[in-house]
Amino acid sequence: MGRRVLVRSTNWLGDAVMTTPALLRLREKFPDAHIALLAPEKLADLWANHPAVNETIPFAPGESVFSVGKTLRAGKYDLALVFPNSPRSALEVWLAGIPQRIGHARPWRNFFLTQAIASRLDSVTMRKLSVAEIRRRTGVTPVSNQIKNNLETGRMPVLQTNAHQIHEYLHLVAALGANPEPLTPRLFVTPGEIEAMNKKFDLSKIERPLLGLNPGAEYGPAKRWPMEKFIAAASEIQKRTNCTWLVFGGQADVDIANRIESAMASPPSAIWNLAGKTSLRELMTLLKICRVLLTNDSGPMHVAAALGTPVVVPFGSTSPELTGPGLPGDPQHRLLKSDAPCSPCFLRKCPIDFRCLNGISTERVVEAVLQIIR
Repeated sequence: MGRRVLVRSTNWLGDAVMTTPALLRLREKFPDAHIALLAPEKLADLWANHPAVNETIPFAPGESVFSVGKTLRAGKYDLALVFPNSPRSALEVWLAGIPQRIGHARPWRNFFLTQAIASRLDSVTMRKLSVAEIRRRTGVTPVSNQIKNNLETGRMPVLQTNAHQIHEYLHLVAALGANPEPLTPRLFVTPGEIEAMNKKFDLSKIERPLLGLNPGAEYGPAKRWPMEKFIAAASEIQKRTNCTWLVFGGQADVDIANRIESAMASPPSAIWNLAGKTSLRELMTLLKICRVLLTNDSGPMHVAAALGTPVVVPFGSTSPELTGPGLPGDPQHRLLKSDAPCSPCFLRKCPIDFRCLNGISTERVVEAVLQIIR
């Protein structure tokens, strides 16, 4: 009888995509194992048709840790790999009675693991900047030259490609003897799903190129390039390519998507507003069909890249070196940053003047998209 492996998924869409290289390496190490993935039900469909996963076990929002543990106990798993760093995720597999339980060493949870893995030597912490530090770095609050010099030494160091988050998950599977070398994050949709989307939206009749637009970001406004810039860039690209934009987003993005649609109402075929109207699998299939996705740093950014669709991304409060799409350094993507001294701050809301994203011009974004289309 082969091994029965339980993997506790991360809770966010983008993070889940970044675990796929580790899952593929895990499958490579245990080709005959039954690998089950415990995931929030909102992410369960992400793993359909994925070669690294045999089974997905969804859990509902608010479901108790004891209920999850009871469900897992019935699976009789002999190994658990815990990707999140939370105490709860380690407690779940402990309550399931899984004999071998591996995860990162973190406070309040090591007791529940049989093997608590220390962080990599190359690991970089995403430290949030304080409002006071942001104001000093940007000159909003005047400081002496001596303090300025001290602040410069505290900025984010120049990062190597092995600083990326995918290496944190690869580090865990390496503890099981798996190959720690990175792979490109991968997701999969079937030809049947693509055919169904073509029929549902009658896409085969559109002779113009299909481009994707994702103006939202669930994390917060500090990751959102201004709506007016999205409208200006999308309008200019449409004029120069005669494309049709597919606008994506969840329920929280419906308002901004409607405003973008209203601003680009002419010609009518220039934009299709799909915000809040697609399931996760439908979103994945449509992203696969797009020639390029213009997007904020978000879950759909990671999904598109993992499906092989190039992305253009203005980065503000976050770091592409740590959580960028695809394999670090992949030349098919365009990851744009300004020279704001306070970026990355890793905050949800900007406490000053949003200079990191305002500093990325519409012209830069337009040219990045056109480079990919050419």
